[in-house]
Amino acid sequence: MDIRLLTYFIAVAKHQNITHAAKSLHIAQPALSVAIKKLEAQLELELFRREQRKLLLTHEGEVLLLHAKKIVQQLDDATLAMKELRGLEKGEVRLGVPSIMGTYYFPNILMAFKSRYPKLKLIMIEAGTQSIQKMLLEGEIDLGIIQTRNLPEALDSELLIRSQMVAVVNTDHEFADKKVLSYDAFFSQDLVMFKKGYFHREKLDDICLQKNLTANFSFETNLLAVILKIVKQDFAISALLEMATEEEPGIVSIPFEEPIVLDISIAWRKNGYLSKADKTFLDFVKQHR
Repeated sequence: MDIRLLTYFIAVAKHQNITHAAKSLHIAQPALSVAIKKLEAQLELELFRREQRKLLLTHEGEVLLLHAKKIVQQLDDATLAMKELRGLEKGEVRLGVPSIMGTYYFPNILMAFKSRYPKLKLIMIEAGTQSIQKMLLEGEIDLGIIQTRNLPEALDSELLIRSQMVAVVNTDHEFADKKVLSYDAFFSQDLVMFKKGYFHREKLDDICLQKNLTANFSFETNLLAVILKIVKQDFAISALLEMATEEEPGIVSIPFEEPIVLDISIAWRKNGYLSKADKTFLDFVKQHR
């Protein structure tokens, strides 16, 4: 099976459109259409069905996609490994990071790493923990910062930090003088919170389920600055990692009566290839945690 055809197939499956897939591959649309037909002819299977101007995978196409992604990723890993044997380092680290960790935990580490290894390139992608796991599994990033919870079998991880999650309110809020806060009191308020897929939100959703409580999420966003602004303006309260509240003016952090402690780890694909740059960064982060 031609690896080029599998690469084209993956692109069409991603974009669900021949024109958009052809643009992403930098090839002509007719050439891509011919390539997909050739692949279907080789396999004697229909891989796509047209539905409302979209090309959707058939069941056979879904099965092939699982294998195609693994094959292409393994080929990319093998190519990188061979280059490094010739002394041609990748020179790049692709890191997925939730916004709080990217804002408060990693800047100093990233600058220190760049000072020591100025030729290495760092690409930091902000996303929620579920998206980071998906990007790791699909080889879109090399390393990712996730909560150590329900870790997929295909990933390895190492604990970075254990951090407490606290309620965050305006300095004039009725809860501002409290030493601790109950879940009942917290969930009685209008809340501003990260969207589903971020570990803060996942934890609160779990608590609601376990305690039979209902959350009123008045605002949902993946932008930390927006969350802080809304709390400071006293439109809602939130819950964040303690590290995000320590030096922020205009807010007060309050521990919960039942403390919420999150284990946050750095993860990578178990059977994936980590470049020299990736391994160097991973070791550096471990030394500076």
